[in-house]
Amino acid sequence: MSLDWDEFRFVKSVADHGGLTAAAAQLGINHSTAFRRLAAVEAKLDARLFERLRTGYVPTPAGQAMIAAAARIETDVTQFARAMAGRGETPSGELRVTAPAGFAADLLMPVLADFSARYPEIRIDLLLTEEALNLSRRDADVAIRVSREPSETLVGRRLAATAWGLYGRADREYGDLSREAWVCPGPGVANGSFMRFVAARAPADRIRLQLNTVTGLDAAVSAGLGIGPLPCFVADANPALRRLSGPYPELGADLWVLTHPDLRHAARVRVFMEHFAEAMLPLRARFEGR
Repeated sequence: MSLDWDEFRFVKSVADHGGLTAAAAQLGINHSTAFRRLAAVEAKLDARLFERLRTGYVPTPAGQAMIAAAARIETDVTQFARAMAGRGETPSGELRVTAPAGFAADLLMPVLADFSARYPEIRIDLLLTEEALNLSRRDADVAIRVSREPSETLVGRRLAATAWGLYGRADREYGDLSREAWVCPGPGVANGSFMRFVAARAPADRIRLQLNTVTGLDAAVSAGLGIGPLPCFVADANPALRRLSGPYPELGADLWVLTHPDLRHAARVRVFMEHFAEAMLPLRARFEGR
């Protein structure tokens, strides 16, 4: 009996997705093909790998053993890929960079344009997300993150503090702020720190808009939906807005550029991190709300 890596990967995908339909979509095959592949693996092993329940596919002991082996193989393959990627001497090839979506237009694009002109052999794959992608799995090579405590498994540089203030429209006068309409990120953002900030300053019925991300907050305040907390590096540069108070230390964090230790000496990673850090130096006062 011989098994190849694709069979391990397939069984792990079924387990991860709880069934054939989602696993098939993730692997780019149809449901019928997935059904036949699972049946073939089970026939080869002469063992049932999943119990087919109404709630989904639940691994049997044999399935759990195969999934654990698949996870170990996946880790080994990823570690090998990182080690090989870290040996590159020439700044070339694909570079996967993850950053918050709100950084894209005003901050990242001018930096990436300059970087691309300087290193035309590097192809950038930019992943804009509020989620912290797993650099150990090589979901990305470099992470630009705003965090108070970045993962201990990563290495990099702290570039600046990121300050937040309270902002409203520049063309309006404000009196008692507790009577104004407010906008803010919801309780799932930054462990609810923004909701606590607003709750200390206005009753709940004054919150006109709540977002599950910080992206779009400045547009909401500019549109007149209400006043709200905004990052100073975004809001101070917007002539439609004016700072009403702040910065507030309890809302702040730090800007970092990070990578996995196995990749820090890779030429394309090293030059990007150096380039980004250099580009941020003149912007430090803007980030810190000064």
